[in-house]
Amino acid sequence: MALELRPNCEYCDKDLPPDATDARICTYECTFCADCVDTRLFNVCPNCGGGFTPRPIRPATEWRPGLSVAKRPPSSQRRTLSHDMSEVEALSHRLRDIPPERR
Repeated sequence: MALELRPNCEYCDKDLPPDATDARICTYECTFCADCVDTRLFNVCPNCGGGFTPRPIRPATEWRPGLSVAKRPPSSQRRTLSHDMSEVEALSHRLRDIPPERR
């Protein structure tokens, strides 16, 4: 199963196309831009409390049959936070000093 490749940062709504090098995802594919992860979320996913990793880039070229961004297109459904900003800030501040592998 391929990653969904969500099209935007769920915090600031910045466009994150499939080849964006500043897209970050958590284990549930919650998607944010690197700036929001670093300066607002402090590497704490506001939805699950986990950490983030750079989102892989799906190949533009079909090097193997059926495997490319053209054959498995990204999602077009934009997402937004499901929690209000005060809840997001409280969770980020509570967990930011705990390494993701220990949360």
